[in-house]
Amino acid sequence: MHNNKASQQMFVMDVLVRSCSSCVPDTVAEAARVEGMDAERMARRVAAGRIVIPVNAKRRHHHCAIGQGCLVKVNVNVGTSGTRCDYALEEKKARAAIDNGADAIMDLSTGGDLVAIRKKMLALDTTVGTVPIYEAVRRAGNAADVDADLLFRVIREHCEQGVDFLTLHCGVNRQALDALRRDPRLMGVVSRGGTFHCAMMMLREEENPLYAEFDYLLEILAEHDVTISLGDGMRPGCLQDAGKLAKSVEYVTLGTLAKRALARGVQRMIEGPGHMPFDQVGYNVRMIKEITDHAPLYLLGPIVTDIAPGYDHVVAAIGGAEACRNGADFLCMVSPSEHLALPDVENIIEGTRVAKIAAHVGDTVRHHEGFKMEREVQMAEARHQLDWDAQFRLALYGDHARAIHCRDGETDTCSMCGDLCAIKMVRELFEGKEEKRT
Repeated sequence: MHNNKASQQMFVMDVLVRSCSSCVPDTVAEAARVEGMDAERMARRVAAGRIVIPVNAKRRHHHCAIGQGCLVKVNVNVGTSGTRCDYALEEKKARAAIDNGADAIMDLSTGGDLVAIRKKMLALDTTVGTVPIYEAVRRAGNAADVDADLLFRVIREHCEQGVDFLTLHCGVNRQALDALRRDPRLMGVVSRGGTFHCAMMMLREEENPLYAEFDYLLEILAEHDVTISLGDGMRPGCLQDAGKLAKSVEYVTLGTLAKRALARGVQRMIEGPGHMPFDQVGYNVRMIKEITDHAPLYLLGPIVTDIAPGYDHVVAAIGGAEACRNGADFLCMVSPSEHLALPDVENIIEGTRVAKIAAHVGDTVRHHEGFKMEREVQMAEARHQLDWDAQFRLALYGDHARAIHCRDGETDTCSMCGDLCAIKMVRELFEGKEEKRT
């Protein structure tokens, strides 16, 4: 995918200096074509840190551009746990996510042979991310025994194996931990990675090595051209915690680290912001964007109510659409089993589809180069004509729509209105008047 051994980010900077469009890397040029964006414009935005294209040079796969002017992308989390460890099932879930529109997969496995399951994910034709701290804790036995050497060794192994982006909780430092103590939260820390780093700092009485040795971390990532996703380890876990201090302290730290990564030629995106009331979503997204100089923003949710377990995928879609309206770029799928259980295949399919709908809703108001409203117009025309085949063809998930429509038999109208169909009556009235006039 790369035509230069230098990191993609640094190569794009060199392209801009020489103002030579023919030198835009193939990865950037192809992503620009898919997004309907001028290749030089995309190159400038990658160089400025406004767009990332996570693609490890060790793998060839379908890649996606995330950020300013790009369509909103969707990631789907899969992976084993200590309770359920079925490699074939996780691979099936990942394939189901891709088949239903996922742009990226994250392997969050914590049970079984983690290298083996990751190898299965990396064989898929998609962007793949991981969270290395999970494997480090498994190897050490507990968070307290994870030291810097082990953590950086695992990170390097993930890079060498071909992972495209890594979630790393570099902003969970002693300053954020102090903020958590000074302004306690009802749910404490709900990020698994964030909790591991808090435990490491508290039990070892040391700074988070990812923060203390951030420059060394950047060396590893730059060597392998791997994108860093600066994790939101202090994201609030309930609406009541949204206004607490810890997350804001982490935001500021991530802004500083984002600038340092960009200066070193390492692609980076930001994660956030967790559970929060609907009216706070836009403000938080805009604040993160401003603090991080408009780095691509990756969100799980936001979850805008805490009392809808079983429907958290819908809750997240509501928050996600609002987040995209205010500048979010990358949505992490939330499944119906969120907060309840490890998702099954049907949960993955349902969650992916709902997240894709939220991303599409966000695209309708972002006014970027690659989005076209023609499909929305065509759907309205098909409904006006009661052209069911066209409606199913234009629908995001047409087979599902067709199955619902046909369960009461083949009809000219939907079975809810039947012979009292407003569209049919109005069309006949207007068309009848036009015929009389002519």
